[in-house]
Amino acid sequence: MRLCTTHLAAPRTWTVELRPQQPRGTLLVCAQCSEPKTLQGGAVRSEALAHLARHARYSLLPEHLRTCQCHECGCRWHPRHRGCSGPLLLVLSRELGGRLWRLADVCAACTAAMKDASVVPTTALTGNRIPLPTAGRRRPPAPTSGQERGLVRDMLSYLASSLSSPVGAEGRLLALQCALRSGRLGDVSIPAGLTRGMGREYAASAWPQLEAAAWLRRVPCEGTAVVAQLTDPLTGMPGLRARARAADWALRTARGHRLAGLPAGTRLAAVALQAHTHPDSLSDTADAHQLARACVCSVHELLQELRRLVAHQVLSGWTLDGLSDDLTWQFSTGASHPAAVVPDPRRTA
Repeated sequence: MRLCTTHLAAPRTWTVELRPQQPRGTLLVCAQCSEPKTLQGGAVRSEALAHLARHARYSLLPEHLRTCQCHECGCRWHPRHRGCSGPLLLVLSRELGGRLWRLADVCAACTAAMKDASVVPTTALTGNRIPLPTAGRRRPPAPTSGQERGLVRDMLSYLASSLSSPVGAEGRLLALQCALRSGRLGDVSIPAGLTRGMGREYAASAWPQLEAAAWLRRVPCEGTAVVAQLTDPLTGMPGLRARARAADWALRTARGHRLAGLPAGTRLAAVALQAHTHPDSLSDTADAHQLARACVCSVHELLQELRRLVAHQVLSGWTLDGLSDDLTWQFSTGASHPAAVVPDPRRTA
């Protein structure tokens, strides 16, 4: 007797295609929707991500019912590897030079084998209501350094896909701070003191870069803080306290005393390496191409940044396996733990 099985009612793969339709604009074609949508203006990328985000939010499934969609489709999204394994992730990928975007549940092994794929931070699509501590209920524990590094690592990976390539390292360091400090609706306020701590280049070029990419728009306000509204629908997420601590960790790492005065690309590489390093270790290994993508550079350019980090005693050494493209690095003693900075309660509350 054959058992009757049913397919899941909520799909966990969503795909949109952007088709230029000059002079009318761009046509957004969704595999799950019956009618295409015409887009006008320059925020086409944001509209595509917003469409995918809406599908994901309305198709939530319990964790035990989610499966690797790449495997379900016969693993056509990447080259062959040893099989599905590792935790299940929500992955954003693009194909055809950015004309096709996909959001799907993919296992960690398949994600590592996919090209132009980024992990969406785990808190991005959870419920909008955050439980508040009440009498008799303990506050949730503060995230460990490993959790903070994981949030920064996932956000750098996500920004590599969602942020257009002309945005340089200084713009990405600022985008990292904005995304991690943003409210659930994508609103963010960066105090003047925080901007000064980042460096002069942020005021000179980073904000205009993000505005030109239509990733955010600054909002006129009184006072010295910079107020902005993010246009990316996957960056406004719950978990503000955890994200604020991760933002503080990334800021302390980027402005460490051995990184003072170094170019933004070098500091971005240091943040990416720290985010990929286990908190209890001075060394670790990762795929060189994934690290280069997070740093918005080629592997050759990434190796140049590593040489600069060695010259300034941030790293004590590194090696690149020519067969597997695995990059292994070793932090110098005293360089793997950023100096403590007391978080501003107005930014972490």
